Amino acid sequence: MISARLYPEGSTYHVDPAEVSEALKVKDQLVWADTAAPSEDDLTVLQEEFSLHPLAMEDVRERHQRPKLEHYPTHAFLVAYTAEGKEVDVFIGPTWMITVREDEKDGEPTFMDAARRRFERTRPDHATVGYLLYVVLDEIVDGYFTRNDEVEDELEVIENRIFGDDDVAVDERIVQQELFDVRRRLLRFRRMAVPLRDVLAALLRREVTWVDENAITHLQDVFDHVLRAIDIVDNHRELMGNAIDAHLAIISNHQNRVMKRMTSWGAILLGSTLITGVYGMNFVHMPELEWRWGFWWALGIMAFITVSGYTWFKARDWL
Repeated sequence: MISARLYPEGSTYHVDPAEVSEALKVKDQLVWADTAAPSEDDLTVLQEEFSLHPLAMEDVRERHQRPKLEHYPTHAFLVAYTAEGKEVDVFIGPTWMITVREDEKDGEPTFMDAARRRFERTRPDHATVGYLLYVVLDEIVDGYFTRNDEVEDELEVIENRIFGDDDVAVDERIVQQELFDVRRRLLRFRRMAVPLRDVLAALLRREVTWVDENAITHLQDVFDHVLRAIDIVDNHRELMGNAIDAHLAIISNHQNRVMKRMTSWGAILLGSTLITGVYGMNFVHMPELEWRWGFWWALGIMAFITVSGYTWFKARDWL
């Protein structure tokens, strides 16, 4: 679905997407066509009304492009991703901009809704395509910090489970799955943010001539935010790596404690086993078989060996 708006000085108007080409002929007004979950007919209308390059339209149809900035004779094409992994394709022209995005959940506000309200609230009297681009990219990058906060909270919960009370049973397999799931999401998030840094750097170099000097100043702030978001992601990846190492070390220590206990009890029972094994041999002529107190004497020796062994291993924290 295409939602086209005109922004002449100090005003806002809706326009039929099929009549956008006529609106573009009017000077000193900005045109913004926002498209959510476009159909093939929607893409055809956009291509015809804005004279979009076929190669750029092919990227829009294929989706899942790498964040990038491409240049064509009459416009530029930019690809970015939201923190949720939703692709946003942006066409930038001299006095117009097109945003093409994936569908959102019904009834829930989207980042593009927030961007539209913010742009219409803060835009200067003579709004430019550069300022509109800044607002859209800034809303995308602001979502990165929200997602980073969520990952940080999730890592904190996992760390508390790892380093929590030893008496609380922890499913080691589930913890490992959660850690590796966080690592995959951080890696995917970094793959979205790092190329966007390069896109913003290209914009700051004035590779898109329709981005004015005032917008460059604002985009510098977005660039700084992207750098900070990448630093936070790298810090989270390091913390997550440390958590994985610590979890593996704790599992190894736990296994060592189990082995020490098993070894200790095996050594404790070895003396009693030896005595019962010797006197369990079925030989007729064995010493002390006729002794009246032999049975109780053997039990006493076994009890002494067991208690002594338990005391010795307990003193060395093996039990």
